[in-house]
Amino acid sequence: MALVQNFPFAAIMLYLAGGVTCCVLKPKASKWVCLVLNMLVTGLMFSVLLFTVHTGESYVYWMGHFPAPWGNEIRIGPLEALMGTAFPLVMTLTLLGGMEHIFEDVEPEKVNLYFTVVSLLMVSMLALVFTNDLFTAYVFVEINTIASCALVMLKYKSGRALVATTRYLIMSLLGSGLFLLGIIILYSITGHLLMQPMSARIQELFASGEYAFPLTVTIGLFSVGMALKSALWPFSAWLPDAHSSATAASSGILSGLVIKSYIVLLIKIFYRVLGSEEILSSGVTDVLFLFGVGAMVFGSFYALKEKDIKRLLAYSSVAQVGYIYAGIGLGTKAGMIAACVQILVHAATKPMLFCTSAGFMSVSGGSRRFEDLRGAGRRDPLSGIAFTVGALSMIGIPLFAGFVTKLWLTRALLSRLGWKLWIGIAALVLSTVLNALYYIPTVSLLFGRRNDHRFDDTKPQKDYSYLIAIVCFIVLNFLLGTCSEPVTGIIETGLSVLS
Repeated sequence: MALVQNFPFAAIMLYLAGGVTCCVLKPKASKWVCLVLNMLVTGLMFSVLLFTVHTGESYVYWMGHFPAPWGNEIRIGPLEALMGTAFPLVMTLTLLGGMEHIFEDVEPEKVNLYFTVVSLLMVSMLALVFTNDLFTAYVFVEINTIASCALVMLKYKSGRALVATTRYLIMSLLGSGLFLLGIIILYSITGHLLMQPMSARIQELFASGEYAFPLTVTIGLFSVGMALKSALWPFSAWLPDAHSSATAASSGILSGLVIKSYIVLLIKIFYRVLGSEEILSSGVTDVLFLFGVGAMVFGSFYALKEKDIKRLLAYSSVAQVGYIYAGIGLGTKAGMIAACVQILVHAATKPMLFCTSAGFMSVSGGSRRFEDLRGAGRRDPLSGIAFTVGALSMIGIPLFAGFVTKLWLTRALLSRLGWKLWIGIAALVLSTVLNALYYIPTVSLLFGRRNDHRFDDTKPQKDYSYLIAIVCFIVLNFLLGTCSEPVTGIIETGLSVLS
């Protein structure tokens, strides 16, 4: 085995060790441990990405070099390596962009715990991306849930954050429970927990017609469970409060990364466990497609009515998750590529928007209300430019990352005849118009002049980590918008290997 093949397991262990270390360090020391760890893992996973792209194959790593049932397995192919590289990279930039507000919003004696939670969150997300075992996936789904709730709740003396965390926890546990029920049913009828032998047994059962109803129920349980956890409309009522109540970095992490890790796990289950043909025959893709287009429209509609910038961004996330599920719901390879592209695009864009919203709040007396944010883009030009880039990306303007998603989704829709074509095109056009109707006025307001000059002398923050993060986010957005072919090529290869 090549040395590079050990890196995914090493990354998980490094995060575990980093989480324990951050518990006993002072806040500034824990900050640097977390940042260095994320940058190191980004480098390790990028080398794994290069390795898997070069070989064009996946490989299985036995933890401790013992096969199941004594050991555990992780599986890494081009798609997993790509997500495994993107997650720590975005986490690094999000932490840098929201670092000043972490130290302001979290109680001083709990800042090191914040970075502990971030490390545990990265453990769980990488495990969900890499795992080859369904019960291990469930364990890390729960770790992900607890760590995510902690990110919201750690905001200093915020009653709103406590209420939002409670709603988040209840909805997330409901999703986890449905996911666990699906695993129990599959284990009872297949006798396996590892994905490959379980998949082989499921194919036999589908071919023979045995256990048809329990298998259909299982597909529904997995789909609804992950839909709840990833805030697919109409299961998204918890998201606006949870994401808008947290500190800026936490909002970016939750919206850009956490909900995507559940969707990546669902994609793996569809391909690696249940089988794409069986998923299509069950009709679940039709339901996911309808919920996806519903999210595209209703998420944007709710955002249009908001007068709070963080809640606007949260509702926008509901709409953007809809694009992912619409792609999955098409049931085609082009649709799945569009979904995976959107996972990366949204991960690279929404944390930037949340971080810039914190920049606007810093020069507007801490207010999130639009009437107080008028002119904030003039007071903090870098945040204004970055927010404009993110807004244009979310609308789908060419040269920006979001355009690639809408291009691939349009291609996938045009290759699919029937009712999905017309409903999908109508929802895509309507969602794009609604995106423009709330993002363009917001940008205009941020750069507009105001009669009240309370904040005219406010200086933008001088935190250089914020400047570095925002510039990197802008560059990343342009790279995804103008040089997307290598990324989509890796996704296409990764999906082929995954199936």
